[in-house]
Amino acid sequence: MIKYHPSKQLMQKHIMGELPAGLSVAIAAHIELCDTCSKEFELLEAQQASVTFEEPCEENDSFELDFMIDDITQLSMFDQVVSHEPDIFEYEDKRVQLPRAIAALKLGSFMNAGKVSRARFELDEGPLRSSLLHIKPGGEIPEHTHTGFELTLLLDGTFEDESGQYVPGDFIMLDGRHNHSPRTKDGCLCFTLVDNALHFNKGLSKLLNPIGKLIY
Repeated sequence: MIKYHPSKQLMQKHIMGELPAGLSVAIAAHIELCDTCSKEFELLEAQQASVTFEEPCEENDSFELDFMIDDITQLSMFDQVVSHEPDIFEYEDKRVQLPRAIAALKLGSFMNAGKVSRARFELDEGPLRSSLLHIKPGGEIPEHTHTGFELTLLLDGTFEDESGQYVPGDFIMLDGRHNHSPRTKDGCLCFTLVDNALHFNKGLSKLLNPIGKLIY
């Protein structure tokens, strides 16, 4: 069962269009995977719509709204229903149906480091980096903390760290207050979003810290 969810404040900002693209993609994908948040999101959307349409319009706003409605009513309408074909991502010997928000993004090539592979999504978001992360069975990311924030949305498989075990749909937000070492017995696939380099705490992985800004 999914235990980790985006906050109500984040979902509200998503509705208002106030979040960067990568974070909005993660929230939309989680909502598609999580029945609880899907229902909560529908309620928040309805509340926001009620507030928006009950607010009195200024004269200029009303003028622009009339133009918008005219443009919409003049559009050619089609009654043909186009079915949605599930987007399947294949990795190792698995086939995973990706959430539509993630499947719509353009993905770069995978880079491999041992049992960990990462491919970045082609989103121009300044310091934010959105990626598809694959950890092979028995793989582990060395213990680290965060110089910014790290969001992980688990899409397939399971992994665990010092805080517990995670299942597909879990939406995990971490920052500099957290140290962890994710590891997986059977392998996993994740959508990740970071805004700064990881900081490794132990062993040879600490050698990566000086160039962390170049590889995050």
